[in-house]
Amino acid sequence: MIAAMGTRVGDATAAVLEFLGLFGRTLVYMITPPYRIRDIIKQIQFIAYESAPVVVFCLSFAAIVTIIEASFHMKLIIHNDALVPGFASLLIIRELGAVVTALLVTSRVGAGLAAEVGSMQVTEQIDALKMLGIDPIRFLVVPRFVAGVISGVVLTVVATCICLYGAVIASEMKLGYTAGHFIMAMRAFVHFNDLIQAMVKGAFFGAVIPLFSCFFGFRCRAGAEGVGLATTNSVVATSIAVIIIDFVLSWIFSYLYI
Repeated sequence: MIAAMGTRVGDATAAVLEFLGLFGRTLVYMITPPYRIRDIIKQIQFIAYESAPVVVFCLSFAAIVTIIEASFHMKLIIHNDALVPGFASLLIIRELGAVVTALLVTSRVGAGLAAEVGSMQVTEQIDALKMLGIDPIRFLVVPRFVAGVISGVVLTVVATCICLYGAVIASEMKLGYTAGHFIMAMRAFVHFNDLIQAMVKGAFFGAVIPLFSCFFGFRCRAGAEGVGLATTNSVVATSIAVIIIDFVLSWIFSYLYI
């Protein structure tokens, strides 16, 4: 039993060191030429443009649910929901727009990238790149990493705006507050720093998705089962990383917030 635990700890340590090495090499290759602009643009289209409809659709309903639930509970406790627009706006900008977007992109893009890289590993395309003198990290990871950071920021801003718009509509139709009242309440609660913090979170979330996807893709075992397992591990690990990063950044921002 002790030997088995020692083996697991050793494997986990090796995996962490391997991931840190992948991350470090990605950062170095990111700032050194060639920059592979076309590949980056192609990945931005895949991550941001093709994910936008799903994000917009889901976040619209998330905003409506947030407004309705907040109003219901405030009326239940303090018998007044006048503060709902302000609190809902703060929640949407600080958390909902960035975190839900990251989880949606993880389920779509993260799974796709892990399956793509895993299939390349199984079919020995990664080994072929190495034989040709092409670094797989520079060729595969860096464009996706840069595109992930940019797409994370863009999708966070878009999702936040759409979410706020949905909250305004729900507020007008369900609570009876006008758009002007919603905006005035939002201005009392929300500051420009909140949007900046959401964009920072989006950048971090966008960075971890391709990193974990490619990492598990590189470690993919042979066979269809191996590709499926790599995809599943990628989505689970990325989702956990998103939640942990959100907690850490929120804790840091709580000290920096003015």
